[in-house]
Amino acid sequence: MPALHRRTFLTASLALGLSAATGTLATPAAARGSSAPGSSSAPDAAALRAAVAGLPDADATAALVRIGGSDGVWRGSSGVHDLESGRAADPRARFRAGSTTKVVTAATVLQLAAERRLDLDTPVQRHLPGLFTPDFGPVSVRQLLNHTSGIKPGDGFDDPYAHRFDTLPPARVVASAIAKGPEFDPGRQQHYLNINYTVLGLLIEKVTGRSYASEATRRVLRPAGMRDTYFPGTDPRIHGRHNRGYQRMTAADGTTTLVDVTDWNQADRWAAGDMISTTADLERLLHALFRGRIVPGPQLEEMFTVPADIDGAIYSAGLQRMPVGDRVYWYKTGARYGYSAALAATRDLSRTIVYSVCDTDAKDETSNPVIDRIVAAALK
Repeated sequence: MPALHRRTFLTASLALGLSAATGTLATPAAARGSSAPGSSSAPDAAALRAAVAGLPDADATAALVRIGGSDGVWRGSSGVHDLESGRAADPRARFRAGSTTKVVTAATVLQLAAERRLDLDTPVQRHLPGLFTPDFGPVSVRQLLNHTSGIKPGDGFDDPYAHRFDTLPPARVVASAIAKGPEFDPGRQQHYLNINYTVLGLLIEKVTGRSYASEATRRVLRPAGMRDTYFPGTDPRIHGRHNRGYQRMTAADGTTTLVDVTDWNQADRWAAGDMISTTADLERLLHALFRGRIVPGPQLEEMFTVPADIDGAIYSAGLQRMPVGDRVYWYKTGARYGYSAALAATRDLSRTIVYSVCDTDAKDETSNPVIDRIVAAALK
């Protein structure tokens, strides 16, 4: 079964019953779910309830799932709001949405293209003179959108947890990436990297003369009705109702604990991944975007087009393509410490999938069994 998660499908052998920094694991909350009848291909409610049952465990402390579309509807949640109190997870909670932010950034750029304030084939060097070194050939806006720019990753903190309240400005991240020189000639390969969308954030600000957050909010969040979504900037807190996020950490003596990582300055992720949202809002984004209410038709096609001349290309502008049987899903995942999220839909919106999982090792490259179960059940 294909994955909607950024990790690969490696099975993690994790021991259960880890002790948490704020207390021991609470008694697992029962999975809650509700469904509405739909077509013969309606969501499998029993499989979805089973997928989120038994939380918290070693892999996740909570899971929020929304399945929608013309096939039918299912809503469910499991786990706890926090390990200390053990009270039930809030299904309407805000969470760090990670790289699903890129969908909003791409939509903002494509709106500007529709307004002819920028051209997708124009080198970004024309808009941001002096940003790139002479080592780089022309890098088009489209190549940033579909991760074919050839820019290498930018530098971050050596110990992210120790610096979780410090600010790493996006411009500094970009400068460190550009200084490394190109990984490949623009348009020759596809390599998914946050840095492409960090540069797009700078581009949005240069073209509009306004902050990235204000433009993305005005152009995408408000028209989509995403009232519970916002960009935190340097604020490390999640405001409003939210479930706590935890990271599994191993001490020098080999003991493992869960550390609360809910509060974290995500400024360096910026236009690539600092958005805070809800499952309901991400579902609203899918509907508004795919129905053409955010980006006009000609530019919207960029979100459903992968480079045809690059072997193995799967990324479009802001999204990723995944065939499943006779369907094709367009999706985006996101992972920040303590939280993993995803949104996905068929282009005709017959099936939409949104989840948020309080993932105890969200930045690990191996597979999370809870997310694997959710995805397998959601795609049935």
